[in-house]
Amino acid sequence: MSSPNLHPMLNVAVKAARAAGAIINRAALDVEAVRISQKQVNDFVTEVDHASEQAIIETLLGAYPGHGILAEESGSQYGARDSDYVWIIDPLDGTTNFIHGFPVYCVSIALSVRGKIEQAVVYDPTRNDLFTATKGRGAYMNERRIRVSKRTRLNECLISTGFPFRTGDNFKQYLAIMADMMPRAAGLRRPGAAALDLAYVAAGFTDAFFETGLNPWDVAAGSLLVTEAGGLIGNFTGEPEFIDQRECLAGAPRVYGQLVPLLSKYSKFATVDEKLRASDRVRAVSASAKASAGTAADASADLYARSTVPGFADEAAEAETPAAPAAAPAPRKLTRVRREAPANGAPSEGNSSAK
Repeated sequence: MSSPNLHPMLNVAVKAARAAGAIINRAALDVEAVRISQKQVNDFVTEVDHASEQAIIETLLGAYPGHGILAEESGSQYGARDSDYVWIIDPLDGTTNFIHGFPVYCVSIALSVRGKIEQAVVYDPTRNDLFTATKGRGAYMNERRIRVSKRTRLNECLISTGFPFRTGDNFKQYLAIMADMMPRAAGLRRPGAAALDLAYVAAGFTDAFFETGLNPWDVAAGSLLVTEAGGLIGNFTGEPEFIDQRECLAGAPRVYGQLVPLLSKYSKFATVDEKLRASDRVRAVSASAKASAGTAADASADLYARSTVPGFADEAAEAETPAAPAAAPAPRKLTRVRREAPANGAPSEGNSSAK
């Protein structure tokens, strides 16, 4: 059903997303029967991905035959090749979750006009949650206006991310990022669907999101949701042109500003000095991990201990706002004990020879 309050192009995108969601929900009733193939290690595609993508493309091109298409499974095979209007489609973001029956996945559709995202839909078929945005008109969840979180202290924030899973991903670097991030935040989450992660940042359910290795169809729709909800999004160095750069950081403005200094040294766009700092940090965390593996009972070698973050104690002290004490504790009374010198010249208690 179309809404008179939505932009006409967004109405068509919503219709396409709901058609795809219906296909996904029917398949989810018997997910064991779904045919699955593997594009690469830990990267799956199902017949549901293809069917929902085809439904989306048919709906969009039925309304706008002169538009272009960039889809996860079919690429630019359909639609006009030289159009200023390009629909960027992920028919099932979170396929690995879907094939395991883990209900965190979504449909993502965005419209790029001359390289700028102007319409966005992220649809969660398991919860029937519809996130929409039109450039300059705000972001909505189920037709209710949404805004990013108002939290400003990093130690109160819930941050979502994505773990590296592809061959060639820099696992050691990601461990270093987690070692830096986990002690500073209230929690770190890995839901498994980047488009939905960004929608949750826009709605204020989480305070920030970061991940590497993402494609345009993973982040296009979510990026507009975040900015229209008052948030910021870019690469790890804070630059806004990020969609084709395979690294993404999004969050409420004050939180985003605190995360950029933490993540910038791990960016592929970092300066030489920052990359050297990142390499030193990766080696330190790797050494800590090896020590932890060798002496599991040694708490001082814990990979994620707060002591692994250089200067963390000072940062935490600065961030803490002292609470008013309920009652002032009584001052401790120190008593100096005077001891008589032994008459026979024996060494006193403080003498090491006596001990």
